[in-house]
Amino acid sequence: MTRAPGLLLALALTLWGGALARDGLDRWIDATVIPPLGVETAAEVRDRDGTLLRAYTVGDGLWRLRAGLDQIDPLYPALLMAYEDRRFLSHPGVDARALLRAAWSSLKAGRVVSGGSTLTMQLARLLEHSGTGAWAGKLRQMRLALALERRLSKAQILTLYAQLVPMGGNLEGVRAASLSYFGKEPRRLTPAEAALLVALPQSPEARRPDRHPEVARAARDRVLDRSVQYGALTAGDALAARRDPAPRLRRDFPALAPHLTDRAHAAQPDAPVQQLTLSAPLQQQIEALAKAALRYRSDRLSIAILVADHRSGEVLASVGSAGLTARGQGHVDMTQALRSPGSTLKPLVYGLAFDRGLAHPLTLIEDRPMRFDGYAPQNFDGLFRGDVTVAEALRLSLNLPAVQLTQAIGPQNLMAALRRAGTVPELPGGRPGLAVSLGGVGLRLTDLVQLYAGLANGGMARPLHWQAAENISLSARILSRASAWQVAHILSDLAPPPGAPASRLAYKTGTSYGHRDAWAIGFDGAHVIGVWMGRPDGTAVPGAFGGDLAAPVLFDAFTRLKPALDPLPPPPPETLLTSAANLPAPLRRFTGGTAQQDVDHPRLTFPPDGAVLGQTQALPAKVRDGVPPFTWLVDGAPRVIATRSRETLLEGLGQGFADVTVIDASGRSSSARIRLD
Repeated sequence: MTRAPGLLLALALTLWGGALARDGLDRWIDATVIPPLGVETAAEVRDRDGTLLRAYTVGDGLWRLRAGLDQIDPLYPALLMAYEDRRFLSHPGVDARALLRAAWSSLKAGRVVSGGSTLTMQLARLLEHSGTGAWAGKLRQMRLALALERRLSKAQILTLYAQLVPMGGNLEGVRAASLSYFGKEPRRLTPAEAALLVALPQSPEARRPDRHPEVARAARDRVLDRSVQYGALTAGDALAARRDPAPRLRRDFPALAPHLTDRAHAAQPDAPVQQLTLSAPLQQQIEALAKAALRYRSDRLSIAILVADHRSGEVLASVGSAGLTARGQGHVDMTQALRSPGSTLKPLVYGLAFDRGLAHPLTLIEDRPMRFDGYAPQNFDGLFRGDVTVAEALRLSLNLPAVQLTQAIGPQNLMAALRRAGTVPELPGGRPGLAVSLGGVGLRLTDLVQLYAGLANGGMARPLHWQAAENISLSARILSRASAWQVAHILSDLAPPPGAPASRLAYKTGTSYGHRDAWAIGFDGAHVIGVWMGRPDGTAVPGAFGGDLAAPVLFDAFTRLKPALDPLPPPPPETLLTSAANLPAPLRRFTGGTAQQDVDHPRLTFPPDGAVLGQTQALPAKVRDGVPPFTWLVDGAPRVIATRSRETLLEGLGQGFADVTVIDASGRSSSARIRLD
């Protein structure tokens, strides 16, 4: 009986001592200084579907990419735990059984056989960049591992490990290794690939598959064997995996759209991930096309290609050169370079003429030698064709008709239309002249593609954008729907270049003065593509023409974009579709140009240009001077024909912008652009 109180006292003291030890251990663990857990990972630029376009090394030159467990095949953590830490999901950071087993094995062998480190302890070592052998270091790893387990979930520990684990050379983390050794994201891994990623960190330099493939393969096979032993793999899967060869080289990291991704990264250098509107598969195809187009050509030649969806304004592919390391100043992004657009502005000139009632596609216009206050343009081939229809003049890209129409429209109005389209034209002399329509202005490939996107979009400006998060709305009308359709219809009748597939692609080519720039811009019912070829330094490319050099690339780009063109839309109801014989008299022949400067040319007195008026069933219109009878047009479509009255009512105008034009019996006109609210 006397022994019972003593036993109870000893038990109480033991429990009390155990509690004190537990509390002390808790305080010791809680006082652990945990290194920063915010791992620096590479800035990434991705495409519209999340595919990696470009990644940038972290500050110390390492390829370390973020990767959550949802981005890694579940097979990898299964093999990892089977090989490195079978009780990872149940232990508190330190596996006492594994430590005792490692100590007993080392004691019997007289040397360190295994360390007994858990995955959490290995993460602690990676976070602190500490060694593995010394007992002091091991004790510190154990303490930090216990602290990490209290701070983080098991999934968070695995995620950090998968980002930091060394994989040889300047590779860290599962995702970087998978991209470099297998050329793919780690979402889908074969057993052989997953086993190699598990084996590499134990001796990352000695097992690098690009330098020591046989050593890497042997280490991989040991992981496979143990995975079968502990039930992570079937024997059949492991046997099949052993037959797979180990990779023998490192692949380059994705570097698609290098110019555009560099622009995105420079604009937001601290953004961990940016998503662009590009399509990685299409970008790859267009970059291959750019390289093929320059093959066997001068080293000084460069190329730029831009692909966009004109319905949304999204840029789908952007090639600034044949590559950053390509010859011919490949580092220069030629989608952003100011160049002369050559004849590519002529469709806009003709569309504006249609809008103002100056011409119709069937209107006759003279192609003959002319002078415009000392300016005497020539056609590119030096020939003149006499009377041609306006549609034929555009298809043949004749210069004299385009200059006549530009004079009638006013170069300043042509510049205003370019700005409404969202382009940023730059004039060498500051003031626009008639040469603007023939390329006497500085524009970028992005400007021209944006302009043609507006033409393809029914005459409504469609700003291009490449940031996926941008919400871009329509900004202004460039042309009326009818005029935009007429331009597209004319351009779609152009014959394709030799060898290109027959199609109804609406396109225009251009060659700048001195053969410095070769252009081809085209669109169908959904997409617009622009191609530039030339030398970045602006020197001439003898014999280069847009039709010969750039047009075949344009058609090839559409072929790579999709199997068949999307049809162009039908004509809007207001489009004047008639024969030449049934055209209103003032539209049968263009007689504008200098004749419009006569003292008695018609002047629209109401509505005034730029007026904002209330909605009305019939808009009153008045004209002064000019020779009756008068023809009145709204957005290029005749509303009142051959009236001798100088006042009329224009009915059926809808809300929004409208171009009102009056044409007198001599073919002279006056126009006003108004808005009805």
